[in-house]
Amino acid sequence: MAGVTAGKMHADDLAIDEALVRRLLEVQFPHWAELPLDALPAGGTDNVIYRLGDDLSVRLPRRGSWASGSYDKEFEWLPWLAPRLPLPIPTPVARGAPGEGYPHEWAIYDWLDGEDAATEPLDLTRAAVDLAELIVALRAIDPAGGPPAAGRALPLRSRDKGTRAGIAALGDAIDGDAVTAAWETALAAPEWDRAPVWLHCDLDARNLLVEDGRITGLIDWGSSCVGDPAADVKVAWSVLDAETRPVFRELLEVDDATWARARGCAVSQAMHALPYYLHTYPSIVEQAWRWLGEALSDS
Repeated sequence: MAGVTAGKMHADDLAIDEALVRRLLEVQFPHWAELPLDALPAGGTDNVIYRLGDDLSVRLPRRGSWASGSYDKEFEWLPWLAPRLPLPIPTPVARGAPGEGYPHEWAIYDWLDGEDAATEPLDLTRAAVDLAELIVALRAIDPAGGPPAAGRALPLRSRDKGTRAGIAALGDAIDGDAVTAAWETALAAPEWDRAPVWLHCDLDARNLLVEDGRITGLIDWGSSCVGDPAADVKVAWSVLDAETRPVFRELLEVDDATWARARGCAVSQAMHALPYYLHTYPSIVEQAWRWLGEALSDS
């Protein structure tokens, strides 16, 4: 993709390697400095991630645009959310400061076992039930004082310009008329006018941990907030398929408007991810093609 330096996920990615992480640990957390460090091959779109020993992980923001405020949210809310959810989520352990030439805060979390569902087979029939139970549990949590809606939790109109730009950028690689029609159908759905609900806001296969085909954990809560439930119902297309979506929808009792907006969320996320990561992050590109195909299959 034009504008992204070869070997980087983003044009403004910071230079982060094992030597830097080791120096940060030696200075700030010397009691962990001798533990083995293993880089996760892809990490995430926002963080470079290392496994630290058997029980910990180190996360360092790739760029400054994500770093500000995200750890405030996770360190405040994840310990509070964890006992209220049916799946394990990361526990913040320690918060690192800028240093050794690295300009941002960074953090240490506990390690959750499992492989991500983008690479490990997932029993979708079981997943439809587990994901519905997760969203029911999130909806039952008092949203008072929760992080305000942002990004994917905002009304679809806020993403109209970017979504249409993605459609144009992909050109003949997609059926632009079909994608536009799906997007405009979602825009025509009534907006959420009830109380906001707690959201993970990034329910994709990359963030679901799996063992023996079963979801065992949910990571990457940096986008969590309270807002329109459609942002999480989107998992019906980002993870599930035509056979399991009806089970998921029935368990959640999703109304037509929310279902339409959620499908629009899947379309929009694909249109933002595909042109941006096309030559830098093969895993998310593969997933984005899936989101789009599943969304377009539901005419």
